[in-house]
Amino acid sequence: MVNYPGGIVKSDFVSADRTAPKRTRSESVNFAKRGMSFEAEINATNEYYLAHGIAVVHKKPTPVQIVHVDYPKRARAKITEAYFRQASTTDYSGVYNGHYLDFEAKETNQKQSFPLKNFHKHQIEHMKAVLAQQGFAFVLLNFATLAETYFLPASALIDFYDAHAGLKSMPLDLIRTQGARIPTQQIPRIPYIEILKTQIGGS
Repeated sequence: MVNYPGGIVKSDFVSADRTAPKRTRSESVNFAKRGMSFEAEINATNEYYLAHGIAVVHKKPTPVQIVHVDYPKRARAKITEAYFRQASTTDYSGVYNGHYLDFEAKETNQKQSFPLKNFHKHQIEHMKAVLAQQGFAFVLLNFATLAETYFLPASALIDFYDAHAGLKSMPLDLIRTQGARIPTQQIPRIPYIEILKTQIGGS
């Protein structure tokens, strides 16, 4: 059982590091694999960037407090109850060409807008703090039904979030205007660094 911040409880324990399933030693990295989840595609892209010396970006682990462990067998432990010790900030952080990166990745099946409920106040505040320190903060938004992915600067999300707190979603037209579509390709799958270069100034 996992107890989330705010009193939300889930019965089955889920690893705080929600990365793609581990590969065996004999299984090679396939950056062109199709049918991957959005998170898995980002993780594969980050592996590509790391392997080619382009950027170092990793998914942030969420601190977990283990409360109860069962031992069904002597050599095997099973975590049955755990708590997230603190609310998470954003999904990924790292460095590219001397610049600190911090971003959140979200996905929706909606076609006309992106639900603001997917973003929490503490995440907005975290991105504000990153921008205040001259870091680069942004969000990657995937419209699964449309098969479209967008790079949206955190400043655009923050401005909309603060100005339209009563609205339930951010219109896709606005995202297209203030962000940039990321053309998915085989290798790397989601080349967000190419968009980031334009934000930094081609560095």
